[in-house]
Amino acid sequence: MKAIVYERTGDPSVLELVDRPVPEPTAGEVLVRMAVAGVNPTDWKSRRSSPPNGWQIPGQDGAGVVEAVGEGVDPDLIGERVWIWEAAWQRPWGTSAEYTLVPVRQAVRLGDAPFELGAALGIPFLTAHRCLTAGEFMPDTLRAGALADHTVLVQGGAGAVGNAAIQLARWADATVIATVSSAEKAQLAAAAGASHVINYREQDVVQEVHRIAPDGVHTVVEVSPARNASVDVQVLRHGGAVCMYADDGGDEVSIPIRAMMVPNARWQFVLVYTEPKAAKAQGVKDVAAAASQGGIRVGADAGLPLHSYALAETAAAHQAVEDSAVGKVLITTSDA
Repeated sequence: MKAIVYERTGDPSVLELVDRPVPEPTAGEVLVRMAVAGVNPTDWKSRRSSPPNGWQIPGQDGAGVVEAVGEGVDPDLIGERVWIWEAAWQRPWGTSAEYTLVPVRQAVRLGDAPFELGAALGIPFLTAHRCLTAGEFMPDTLRAGALADHTVLVQGGAGAVGNAAIQLARWADATVIATVSSAEKAQLAAAAGASHVINYREQDVVQEVHRIAPDGVHTVVEVSPARNASVDVQVLRHGGAVCMYADDGGDEVSIPIRAMMVPNARWQFVLVYTEPKAAKAQGVKDVAAAASQGGIRVGADAGLPLHSYALAETAAAHQAVEDSAVGKVLITTSDA
């Protein structure tokens, strides 16, 4: 099989296209013939900073068809179209290959949905799910109506996680306010389903949020806490939460203690790889439900333009994500 491998850290040039034997699944595993792999920021960050234990196939997310199963796995899964999450977390078998191995719980039935959708679900949508469920007054599970009467602020509504948060929150019937930096990104946030879009370069975010939600927002989905903390402090309602999933714009954040004590506000750090197991399992279940019910879409008309690369072009795909490409970067791995 063809696979992308790196054996040392570095820039995209360390990624090599190699031939490897097709692996066999062991107990509890499935072998998936990959069709599409998704590329996330953590893929290039790991490639640059986390030395592999010998070799590493990158890629946490993807979609394909189950070709074989290991001992203890239902053989009826063979032939099923699935989406994959966290394939390469502390494992060498990522999704940037013609085949990969994953524990069976990390291969979720996709049904007839496009592989491109399946490859876009994992890290962005599970991260968004955690951000939308970690607050004091937020539900543990998302479904239609779960966020009715809730207002969510998505800082950076044109990014992959921002798009996922908008789509999931709207599927759960929240009022969603999204911030963006340009008219073009405003169109993407609106296409994703945002109820209100604020261009923070041209409008006063605090003033606009309070015009929409006089009592403030229940949750802020935050991509840049260091930059936006002063705004977030002013727009949270009593018991509200700021859920931070990235450090864009700085690696430290300053929070006024007394101003956040009075409303019993929560500042929640979010990393999907290490979130509580029960919360992650619920996230997988809810994201799968949203996808099966048509609550999640991909493509420009869903505010998430797709950028596709061949497997041999994985280095260029990584560079695109590293350069903050707007939309979702995908790698076509085979014609599964």
